Amino acid sequence: MPKTDISSLFPNELEDFLRELSEKEGVKIEKFRASQIFSWLTKGVSDFSEMKNVPASLREVLERNAYIALPKIKTKLVSKIDGTVKYLFELYDGECIESVFMRYEHGNTVCISSQVGCRMGCTFCASTLGGLKRNLTPSEMTGQIIAAQNDTGEKISNVVMMGIGEPLDNFENTIKFLELVNLKEGLNIGMRHISLSTCGICEKIKELADMGTQITLSVSLHAPDGEKRKKLMPIAKKYSLDELMDACRYYTEKTKRRISFEYSMIKGENDTRECAEKLKNLLSGMLCHVNLIPLNRVKERAYEKSERQTIEEFSSVLERAHITVTVRRKLGSDINASCGQLRREHTKDIKA
Repeated sequence: MPKTDISSLFPNELEDFLRELSEKEGVKIEKFRASQIFSWLTKGVSDFSEMKNVPASLREVLERNAYIALPKIKTKLVSKIDGTVKYLFELYDGECIESVFMRYEHGNTVCISSQVGCRMGCTFCASTLGGLKRNLTPSEMTGQIIAAQNDTGEKISNVVMMGIGEPLDNFENTIKFLELVNLKEGLNIGMRHISLSTCGICEKIKELADMGTQITLSVSLHAPDGEKRKKLMPIAKKYSLDELMDACRYYTEKTKRRISFEYSMIKGENDTRECAEKLKNLLSGMLCHVNLIPLNRVKERAYEKSERQTIEEFSSVLERAHITVTVRRKLGSDINASCGQLRREHTKDIKA
């Protein structure tokens, strides 16, 4: 029988698991041991032997029947400019993912991955170059937060699901992760302190809205019309721009939460005055915010980032229409902190 991913269990599921182990192994396991074990997992132990107040006999039973999926640091880069930390984490099966730890005035934020690779195929993104390998489990998502906290020694108060992968393409695991990370007896990170970025899986956006979660939804838009979006994002061939905007309106109406539209500024592709006007008309009247992102250069792609003046002019068109706009502050510029590139280099090294 395969071992159980114990860190992906809710406290009540852990109680059930221990009860099953008690019957299987023919040993008595007290109910309160579940809360002890859950507490150790939240602290980030990597081995059952570290659970000092758990009897050695129970630790041996756990070792035979379960595993702890805490990521291990494979590579760590620290920015000399702003202290941003980029991690390449190795998972239990040898696959690697990326996370980024960032310091802000309002608290520390970690950007986590939701999949090993990505199958969305966005033409300007490094994360999708090798395709999708597999989904991450809930424990592998919480593990990125715990590992970053343990390494930096600093509390993480905000999470953004904007790393490698499409969270809504890993829907069930993503939802369980959100519930686990929100538990008071766990990491206790409030839903309003979590942002989830999607390239636009419309039925899942609506399903997320119906669940009533109070996360911040970020939608990767990157183009003001359907044809340009199809060129940049293959998912636009499955879901039209009208369908996406309908799903976004449904989300804001259901949750009363503002949507953040992510828009990578790509020189000569989507940064013209005409594009700005189209985007203004598309978003007029919506409960939204636009985050303009200076493109992170990917050497396997031919795209270039927009000029600073172009971004400012683009922003002013939206602002005059009373659409809230920000230009993303680029952290960790000296360590190439944009997602997908560190894993890409690691994968190439292995193949070589």
